[in-house]
Amino acid sequence: MSRLATRLHVLPRALLRGGARRTAPKDPGRILIAHHLLLGDTLMLTALLARLRHLYPRADIDLCVAPALVPLYAARPYGVNALPYDPRHPGLTRGVTRRGPYDLALVPGENRHCLLARAAGARWVVALAGDTPQWKNRAADALVPWPNDPTNLADIFASLAGPGNEAYAPAAWPAPPCARFVLPPAPYAVLHVGAGSVLRHWPGERWLALADHLAARGITPVWSAGPGEAALVQGIDPLRYHASLAGQLDLAQLWHLLARASLLVVPDTGIAHLGKVTATPTVCLYGPGSDVLFGAGRFWRKHRFAAAIVADFPCRDQITVFKRELPWARRCQRGLDRCAAPACMHALELARVIAACDSLLD
Repeated sequence: MSRLATRLHVLPRALLRGGARRTAPKDPGRILIAHHLLLGDTLMLTALLARLRHLYPRADIDLCVAPALVPLYAARPYGVNALPYDPRHPGLTRGVTRRGPYDLALVPGENRHCLLARAAGARWVVALAGDTPQWKNRAADALVPWPNDPTNLADIFASLAGPGNEAYAPAAWPAPPCARFVLPPAPYAVLHVGAGSVLRHWPGERWLALADHLAARGITPVWSAGPGEAALVQGIDPLRYHASLAGQLDLAQLWHLLARASLLVVPDTGIAHLGKVTATPTVCLYGPGSDVLFGAGRFWRKHRFAAAIVADFPCRDQITVFKRELPWARRCQRGLDRCAAPACMHALELARVIAACDSLLD
């Protein structure tokens, strides 16, 4: 896999197709959403899919998706086509550019993907303003400003298509097919302990105490974690008091596990957003992340969601989102080189999380 080979494919085509005079389409028949986002941010694009489908009910919508996430879109939510895309894979890049031309392309996140949209023959490209360096912004035809007031990321993404007030409806995203596995006996709660960074891990003894509390309520706790994270559960529950599916399920299977769960408790990771899509009552543990940016927001306003967070934590003081500075976006993106232990996660008391769980279960 080679980014260089991808650039040699994209750049000449973008330059060749980018010089013509363009106008914004009134009723685009073919739309591309060009990006390379991780699981959580990709799922936050659901608000954009809903708005596009509302505005252009007959449009053919293609959504770039990391290859590992494609199975989640097998049932074509909002009627979209999931295109596997990875900028390090020239073959997948050619698969996107050959799908063109498009009447409209929308670029959430990094504006370098405006070049991908151009290479795919997009006649009008809309992106979020303020990316660096400036050449990324010049590749777009229109730039949408970031909000001045605290706004959920899903609602920011949706603004690329224009104004609207959609709310998520679970029926719009049918469950994807998956390989058979044994579901836990209902009612059960999924405790997803894994995260992309150890700085989002909650102390193990609190996880175990929470599991014991749920079991006492008659809710079967089920441990969950991603590939390679089964050792986390072993450290939390070494005597295996509670059932574990950690590291055993792919994303489509995890969808079905969450869809039937009475509760999901999870750090601020992509799985928290999967819980929104499956309409699972969710308690999300925020340490370094922002509950404003990554919580329920306007689009997910009907979702039963509780944010467990210590407000105004002193080192949650960074304001960068996709290389743009937003004064209201209080978060922390420090790594282990600058933060030896996640004080913000340790500050989340067990009683606070139990109270959030009980409020959703009641």
